[in-house]
Parts: sequence; C-alpha cells; structure tokens
Amino acid sequence: MIKTKPARRIRLQPLETGQVWRVAGLNFQVGLIGKWLVHYKLSKPDAVRVANSVGGRSTIEKYLKKNKAVLVKG
Repeated sequence: MIKTKPARRIRLQPLETGQVWRVAGLNFQVGLIGKWLVHYKLSKPDAVRVANSVGGRSTIEKYLKKNKAVLVKG
C-alpha cells in the first residue's frame, strides 16, 4: 500500500490595514479593520478612482481564500 502525503493548505495571513491582495486580475486594498467590518477597495490595477466598500470580516476572508488571493504588499 502506497502512502500519500496530504495536500498542504495555504494559510492566509490575517488581515491588516494597508495590505494589497491580487485577486483574479484585480487589486483588493484593505483600509480600516474593525471588530466585525472591513473597509476595502476592489479595483483594476490602472483605475483612476475607486469606490470604498464595507464588508464583514469573515466574508472578506472567505472571498480571498476562495479566489486564491496573493498578498502583494503587506
């Protein structure tokens, strides 16, 4: 019987103010982080103006994990 190694899970770093994540060709910039909410900007890399958005912390973390986000600037 051949033993196989379990697949390694990529652990996301905890959200911090000022982080920039690359998600499917978009930049996800984390603004302020509260107890339950996160202020963020989701834009194309060459965008001139970007709207601020607010989402739940757990929702944002699931979104980043689901879309295999890569931390660009920490």
